[in-house]
Amino acid sequence: MIPAFLRDVRVLRVIGQVVFLALVAAGLGWLYHNLESNLQAIGLKIGFGFLNNTAGFPISEGIKYTSTDTNGYAFLVGVVNTLRVVLVGIVFATLVGTVIGISRLSGNWLIRKLAGFYVETIRNIPLLVQLFFWYFAVFLSAFPLVKNSIALPGFIYINKRGLDLPWLLPTASFQRWGWFLIVGLIVASASYLFRRMQLKRVGRPGFPLGWALASFIAIATLGWFLSSAAPLRWDIPLLGRYNFSGGIEFSASFFALFVGLVTYTGAFIAEIVRAGIQSVDKGQTEAAKAAGFSSGMILRLVILPQALRVIIPPLTSQYLNLTKNSSLAILIGYYDLVNIGETIFNQTGRVVEVLLMIMGSYLIMSLLTSLFMNYYNRRISLVEH
Repeated sequence: MIPAFLRDVRVLRVIGQVVFLALVAAGLGWLYHNLESNLQAIGLKIGFGFLNNTAGFPISEGIKYTSTDTNGYAFLVGVVNTLRVVLVGIVFATLVGTVIGISRLSGNWLIRKLAGFYVETIRNIPLLVQLFFWYFAVFLSAFPLVKNSIALPGFIYINKRGLDLPWLLPTASFQRWGWFLIVGLIVASASYLFRRMQLKRVGRPGFPLGWALASFIAIATLGWFLSSAAPLRWDIPLLGRYNFSGGIEFSASFFALFVGLVTYTGAFIAEIVRAGIQSVDKGQTEAAKAAGFSSGMILRLVILPQALRVIIPPLTSQYLNLTKNSSLAILIGYYDLVNIGETIFNQTGRVVEVLLMIMGSYLIMSLLTSLFMNYYNRRISLVEH
């Protein structure tokens, strides 16, 4: 007789997943053993000891690095550079896509047509062509030399080398202020949970995140004024003889990659947002209007919360596409993990090991993105009773 727990669907799902993972691990182990055997047959051996050797090549962008650092640290610089452009790109691509997607449904003829022209044009031009346009036709051709940089308000400068802008640096009192930030995060989390439970209990819509932000800002502001000196100071870029010093610099390669990824991915996200909004029944809008809701309230409280259930799954795919498309950075000279990885295996000859590291890095980033988006999708999904 079959035990009762083996007739439980939830138990069977877990057992199926464990068996599948075991088969995948066994398959990967067999492939690795086969690869190792074939490499040994031609006199090669897999090993990652080369990561401890001195890199010996410069990297002009990213976290602090010198050519005397190890190959492993150089690869880490590439990973951080990739994460930097991916995370910022995802945020701005989402904003651009949301605005354009809503604009495609605007009652204004001009706005609707301009949004449609943007989507149809950008989606049908290969991303690589767009990256070449932003890098070679805009930054290297249209912008001036460093000494003739275009000065924008707020001590922001644009030139052929990229973008220079002010940056905040910590002072001696930052550590004390950091404790206020930690307390602020704790209080903000508690405020969010309390307000969320309160709204759920009374069955009213609300914005619990606003309470959390307000409490965090209040504590952070109090800590700022109680500190002996300002915890942060502005580091302003100043033009020297050959280049800017101070502030933070984003290279032309980074900015071209960022703009290209945002404009390209934003066009696809716009169509996802438009389709999600149109999936909401028109009766919802009519009922909200009858209840006296304004257009902004209808969009924020009625349409978007329901449209998100349709938007999130394909939106996850676009985030993954943006992450993988960032590997085109090597063609415009940005020091991402592919660019630095290629330099490492050209110097060390460890092609297999470096390719495994690159594949593993993209796999981890993709899995983490999918994990977060799937979690959020479950949170907003409808629960049937």
